[in-house]
Amino acid sequence: MKIAISQIEIIPSMPCDNTVRIISAISSAKKNNADIIVFPELCVSGYMLGDMWESKGFINECEELGEEIIKSSNGIYVIFGNVASDKSKKNFDGRLRKYNALFAAKDGKLIHNNTTPYPFIIKSLLPNYKEFEDPRHFFSLKDLAFENNADIKEYLKPLEIECNGEKIKLGLTICEDAWSSNYSFSPMDIININKDVDLFINISSSPYTLVKDTKRHKMYGEIASKHNIPLVYVNNVGIQNNGKTVYTFDGGSSVYDNNGNLLLTANRYEDNVYYIEMDIKNKSYPKPIEIQEDDEYKFIYDTVIYGIKKFTKSIGVKKIVIGVSGGIDSALSSAMYVSALGKDNVYLVNMPSKFNSSTTKDLAKTLADNLGCSYMVVPIQESVDYTVKQLESSPIIKDGNENYLKLSSFVIENIQARDRSSRILSAIAASIGGVFTCNANKTETMVGYSTMYGDSAGFFACLADLWKYQIYGLAKYVNEKVFGEEIIPEGTINIVPSAELSTAQAVDEGKGDPIKYDYHDYLFKFLMESWNRIILEDVLELYINDKLEEAIGCQKGILNKYFTTAHDFVDDLEKWWKQFMGMGITKRIQAPPILAVSRRSFGYGNREAQNRVYYTARYLYLKNKVLSLD
Repeated sequence: MKIAISQIEIIPSMPCDNTVRIISAISSAKKNNADIIVFPELCVSGYMLGDMWESKGFINECEELGEEIIKSSNGIYVIFGNVASDKSKKNFDGRLRKYNALFAAKDGKLIHNNTTPYPFIIKSLLPNYKEFEDPRHFFSLKDLAFENNADIKEYLKPLEIECNGEKIKLGLTICEDAWSSNYSFSPMDIININKDVDLFINISSSPYTLVKDTKRHKMYGEIASKHNIPLVYVNNVGIQNNGKTVYTFDGGSSVYDNNGNLLLTANRYEDNVYYIEMDIKNKSYPKPIEIQEDDEYKFIYDTVIYGIKKFTKSIGVKKIVIGVSGGIDSALSSAMYVSALGKDNVYLVNMPSKFNSSTTKDLAKTLADNLGCSYMVVPIQESVDYTVKQLESSPIIKDGNENYLKLSSFVIENIQARDRSSRILSAIAASIGGVFTCNANKTETMVGYSTMYGDSAGFFACLADLWKYQIYGLAKYVNEKVFGEEIIPEGTINIVPSAELSTAQAVDEGKGDPIKYDYHDYLFKFLMESWNRIILEDVLELYINDKLEEAIGCQKGILNKYFTTAHDFVDDLEKWWKQFMGMGITKRIQAPPILAVSRRSFGYGNREAQNRVYYTARYLYLKNKVLSLD
């Protein structure tokens, strides 16, 4: 049996474009004498569509295009994912009944096993966590079984086909049906309950996050080995988003033998059709291959570059303006955009005030020279002084009395940041027909260490899912592995991180940001990315038991470096918790879309509500306990 694995790019909400490429891939597979071609989940419609799923016209078009794919199946088995509807029934919300479905066709006709009232396979498990919200739009096979007062085992059966004179039973599942360890049942176990499945096929639309490759290979290999059955996994490439978060889909389509050994793995982010030949009945397979373990920063680099290329293309943007300060975030952002879009499409702008040192101004210029980008210097001190003078000299009149504002140093700091983004960068971007970037990292995004409508503004935040230590690691990787030379100046990597908005942040005096990155990076990551959400009582209990450093993964002894007393530790903890749960949320809600890299990114990967900062009773008890011993 020769199987074609179509790891295509799916463009969400563009079903006509997707269908043209699906039919083209079918034609190519026929020319290569494939017996079966397999496409990803929801390959006609795309996956992340928001409430476009509730448009009957859109659903109708997807189903009509699915019919065209079925017509193209002459002489080849075609397995593909698409939305399916039942216009005689409703979803739980009273709207059109829709299924996330798998279709199998040959010779212009659907093939099905008659286990449900429908000629297609229905997704059993609908994810409803992080960025996923399938139950909002789809009816599951489990729901259908309950509705019909049936045992789901009656619905989960293999699909028998005939290939080259042999009858082959396929265990067909959709994405989450394989990720069943935390559910009450396993669709794959039920499908193979009679031990008669010859080949598992799982079609997916699964976004990429760090270490997901390793997790996927381990899980699918274990499924194949457990059942003693080969397994084909097909995923798409491309980007999709839910408004606040942009996700890359890396593909990573793979084939495993009956012992769970890897036989084929598709290139990450490559739109292509891959082929493999297997003798299913005699369990004769190609020689297993080794899983290549790449540098973590190669994964991050590839993901960010792919995300930039695809996102800018999807919104029709070609020209990028970046405010460069001489610091690490804007330097890395510049290098990434140049790598993705080319130096002729990237404009760098340095906007110094009286607080910016010659050191950082020179570093910004060196970066521009190294990258070969167009470069501007637009000083802001005059306009900042004018704004301050204008505000402090304009009377506030009430009941015939005049009063005047007196701007604090903190307000003047924010005026600088807003002047740079809202006035200068936005005007330059509009003048060249482009957009300007947000250079935020995840550490600062978490605690709102930015100015609203200032440095938190921009069209896209491609680095905002990377902690500060990852920013430094990626910068070194870019210099060493991508450019092979010092493009990002070593001085930028070594200088103390600083916003340079006041004399309290003078870099030449070693003064910088209030965030202690070698500690806070790891504390914030622990709070944000732990699968079971961590709150302050968990942190304080670990601190009391002298286990916090080990739990968060920071350098041993870091707590003693920064905190001489428990009071110091608690004050710092509460300071950043208030920022994270308070103004930080306000700023994140208004922030630009973030490119997801980690297991939990801000935006739809981390649902938030603007509520009051909360401390549990247990936290307050532990706080009193530890402070009383200080």
